[in-house]
Order: sequence, then C-alpha cells, then structure tokens
Amino acid sequence: MGTHIATTPFGRRPMTLGLISSQMSAKIVDQDAKVSKWQVFRDIREAKDALGATDRALAVLNALLTFHRDEELTGEANLVVFPSNEQLIRRANGMPPSTLRRHLAVLVDCGLIIRRDSPNGKRFARKGQSGAIEQAYGFDLSPILTRAQEFRELAEAVAVERKALRLVKERLTICRRDVVKLIDVGINESVPGNWSSYQRRYEAIIGGLPRTAPRQVLEAIAGELEDLWADVHQTLELFIESQNPDANESHSGRHIQNSSPNHNPNGESENGLGNEIEAGRDAEHHDNVRSLPQRDVPLGMVLSACPDIANYTKGTQIRTWRDFAAAADRARPTLGVSPGAWQEAVEVMGSQNASITLAAILQRAEHIRSCGGYLRDLTEKARSQKFSVWPMVTALLNARVGALEKAAGKGGQESPAAQERGAGAAASSLDISNALRDSMKKKGW
Repeated sequence: MGTHIATTPFGRRPMTLGLISSQMSAKIVDQDAKVSKWQVFRDIREAKDALGATDRALAVLNALLTFHRDEELTGEANLVVFPSNEQLIRRANGMPPSTLRRHLAVLVDCGLIIRRDSPNGKRFARKGQSGAIEQAYGFDLSPILTRAQEFRELAEAVAVERKALRLVKERLTICRRDVVKLIDVGINESVPGNWSSYQRRYEAIIGGLPRTAPRQVLEAIAGELEDLWADVHQTLELFIESQNPDANESHSGRHIQNSSPNHNPNGESENGLGNEIEAGRDAEHHDNVRSLPQRDVPLGMVLSACPDIANYTKGTQIRTWRDFAAAADRARPTLGVSPGAWQEAVEVMGSQNASITLAAILQRAEHIRSCGGYLRDLTEKARSQKFSVWPMVTALLNARVGALEKAAGKGGQESPAAQERGAGAAASSLDISNALRDSMKKKGW
C-alpha cells in the first residue's frame, strides 16, 4: 500500500482549483530533468509581474531555495524543503511572521511552490533506516523544475517588451525635443508658416500623455508627434529651398540684378542720382553679374555700410542676424513699407536678405521717393533671380568711405579760420575713412 501524500492545506486555508492545477503540473516531472535553481530564480525574478509575484515574495522564495542543498533541481531528488518559520525569518532578513505567512501564500497562489502540510501543520522529514528521507512535509519546489522553460520564455518576453518600451520612450523624447526646437526656429527666424497651429497641435498631443502609460499608448503618441515633426520640418525645408533655388545660389548660382540701391520704381532720379542709375544700367548691359561675389555678406560689413539701422535696436547692440532682423522689422513702419510688402520680401528673399535690403533702403531713404514701392521692385527682381544684396552693400560702403575722404579733403579750400575750426573734424573723418578701408582689405571685402 502506498503512502498517501497530503494535497490540501492545513487549517482554515481553503483548497482551490488553482492549487489542484499546480499539483497536477508538479506530478509531470521528467526524471532526467535538471535545471540550475538560481538561473530559474533569475527568470522568475524577471517575469515576476507576469506571474503575479511581489519582490517580498521573491525574497521568501530565495530563502526557500537556500534550504535545498544542491545547486541544481533534478527529477530524481527530493524537492520538498521543510524549514521552520524561525529559520525562514532569519534567512529572509528578519521579515515579520505575519508578512512571511502572507508572502508564502502569494508563492502558493502563483504556482511557484506547493504546500505539503503534515497532519498537525508542522514541517519535518521522516527518514528511513538508510538515512534517506522517506517522507517530508513542507514546501515542494517541483513547480520550479517543471515550469522552468515557461519561466525562461516569460523572462525573454519581458526583456523584449522592456526593450521596446525603452525604444519608444527614446523616440518620444527625441521627437518632443525636435518639434519644440524646430517650432522655436520657425518663430524666431520669422519663417512663414502656421506656427501657432503647430504649437497648439503639440500641446494637445502632449496633454494626452499620462504619467505612466503602457507601450501601446506611448507608440500612438510618438506616431502623432512624428507626423507633427514631418509637417514642421517640411515647412522649414521648403523655406530654405525657396531661399536657394539653385541648390545654393550664394555659392554656385548666377546673380542677375540692378545693383543700385537708389533705384526709383517710377523711373525718376532725384538729387543727382542719375549717374548711379545709369551706371547700374551699364552694368546690366555688359552682363557684369558674372563677377558678383560668390559668398554671403558678413554682418559686420552690413553694419558698416548701413549704420542708421542701429537707431532701431532699443539701446542694445546688434550682435547676431536675429538682432539685425528685429531692428529691420522695427524700422519698417518708419519707411512706409506695408506689412504685405515686407512679408512678400521675406518670403522671396529670406529673412536675412530682406533685412539687409531694408537697412540699405533706410540708409538712402532721403533719396528714395517710395521706399515701399522700391522694396516691391527689388522683391520682383529677386523673384526672377536678378537681384543680390552684395553689390548694394558694397556700393553703400564705398559711398560712405568716399564721403568721409571728401569731407576730410575740404579743409584746404576753406578760410584759415574755418580750417582751424574744422581741422579736428576733418582729421577724425579721415581716420574713419582709413579705418573702414583697412577693415575692408583685411576682411577681403
């Protein structure tokens, strides 16, 4: 007659179908099965959320495994361990008895161990004459052996899901950063676009991002952000391409323009400007545009040629193109340039070249009848690639240098008293002229 093995828990603990299922699984043990108990424990630890185990319950399971002397769990060995509560508490780092009992119940419910309770609920082992254990009452570790492959697969699935979650969080973080900074570029650089709509879309998407969310939710939000990024990036790309229709016109394109900054859209010349307009026509007739400089205009050169723009900086110093564009935008109303004409110039020329053109018009405003009409005329020339800001700036810079030299040379034609009064001013003007010319030579202007 075989020995009956207890299958129901001791005392008031109820029997459940889950316990019966665990016991049935534990019976199907291959006698040749062999696993490392610590490797299986690591798999269980990785898959604890899927199994429904807690970290404290795993601490108790770790303590139980230490009572199995062998490193491996095999189908031939006795897999029932029978430590007392006091021994378990010591190996579980002093866990309170009530907490120990609660987490032992969790391990049983998860199907990680099976209770083999004695008639009185005590845990012990009965040995035979040979000293081998014939009957043991305690906790059966057989489920760890029989479900080792299941635990490994669960651990691998958890690792894959964790990696996918990390990747989608990286996508989300990078996309958020890109969208915010690209929108800032569009706004700060005055790029034409519906930036307020982009900003509202971004805020609506981020507003739906919970503090803790599953991977599927994060992937959906990341997809919406990537769509927004594509729209913002396309807006900026189209603007850059509109500024460089020949792939990079400032470096390899052919510039065709009337380089005179004093061109009157009505065909009139004022205050002796006929020679300058005629010179511009001769330049177009001889096709001198092939010799235009193949580089961008430096900010320092523009400020030297157009010093009047500094009056619109609100007391600050122009250090960057952004500061320069802000000053040009403030100067626009004083020249009578309508918002529509300014917006068209920015779209056609770009924010930087449009600001340079406005600064040049401001510098010669007293000689131009309609500054707004003049800007529209230059915008149309730029649209057909017949205008560049470089000759305009160099013409203004040369005119300023010549004016300073002329002012310095007037001292010899005046009366002695006038010469004496203007000696200091003439010397100062000559110094400025020489300094500008030296600066131009050093910088290759």
